[in-house]
Amino acid sequence: MLNLSALESSLWEAADNLRANSKLNANEYSMPVLGLIFLRHATNRFESVKAEIEPTLPSRGGKKRALTSNDFLGKAAIFLPEQAHYDHLLALPGDQDLGAAIKTAMELIEGQTDMLKGVLPKEYTSFDSGLLSDLVRIFARDELKQATGDVFGRIYEYFLNKFAMTGAQEGGEFFTPPSLVRTIVNMIEPSRGVVFDPACGSAGMFVQTGHFLENRGTNTSEQITFWGQEKSENNIRLAKMNLAVHGLEGNIRSGNTFYDRCDDLFGACDFVMSNPPFNVDGVIPEKIKTDPRLFTEKKIPGISAKTETVSNGNYLWIQYYHSYLKPTGRAGFVMASSASDAGHGEKEIREQIIAT
Repeated sequence: MLNLSALESSLWEAADNLRANSKLNANEYSMPVLGLIFLRHATNRFESVKAEIEPTLPSRGGKKRALTSNDFLGKAAIFLPEQAHYDHLLALPGDQDLGAAIKTAMELIEGQTDMLKGVLPKEYTSFDSGLLSDLVRIFARDELKQATGDVFGRIYEYFLNKFAMTGAQEGGEFFTPPSLVRTIVNMIEPSRGVVFDPACGSAGMFVQTGHFLENRGTNTSEQITFWGQEKSENNIRLAKMNLAVHGLEGNIRSGNTFYDRCDDLFGACDFVMSNPPFNVDGVIPEKIKTDPRLFTEKKIPGISAKTETVSNGNYLWIQYYHSYLKPTGRAGFVMASSASDAGHGEKEIREQIIAT
């Protein structure tokens, strides 16, 4: 039986040792490594679905029709041209440019699915050839070739978490620990309709919703439509890769939620889940004073006399969540504990929300 925790630790130790002996910092290293995990997973999914499809293909003259991308529609797998197979890359002769070959593989995969266009990492030609070759071999272990279920999803999440801890990004900006997300998911039970995260980071809320429905024996894509908004373009890439690794689809928009509204989602969401950047004190009041999402009489909790910006954005977020929900909707979100008993304008907003 696969010991996933031991495998995760072993893969991370091997990959991080390579980084430690290179000239790369965690920020330069993280996205390409996540790209290789994605590529290994895409190959596994392709081979698994290929084995299901090939026996059903029509034959002519004793020869079966070749596989096409249409055969993979609705199969939670991407059709891979030969040059995009992980094993093809692994078998390249030592005198070939492995970085260029991986870049080509990523471009071919992007050509197969709209959600991934312009998303996958391609900076492999800047890697030392020996480092890149060693990295490719790390994710070619026999346990990974035979992995089934959501093994790669778990490994992808594990690496996201570890990169956050090593400073590849500001950790709270793109990654919420799965245990915390599971708590939110298990409390509000997002089982149908529209699920929205207006600060979606790397899409952890959506992934855990997928796990929740899978454990119930439910097909996520048949029950849920995921909508996300995120201001960091790099985090959007992480989110789309994370969804793809888990066999999920979602609509991820680029935007700063303080200023960029999703008008089509007002009052339309069955569930809102989020871990926003809280205690933000730099929002410009003039840009938000007519925002219809701020539905309370107070609207803006307070303005700093020193900076002339919103003194704390926590109750902006809470009003957003309320405004996006249907009357029967539920929201679960991470928030600074101080928001539960904050005074002044925040207290007025809280009282009005409770009174509804």
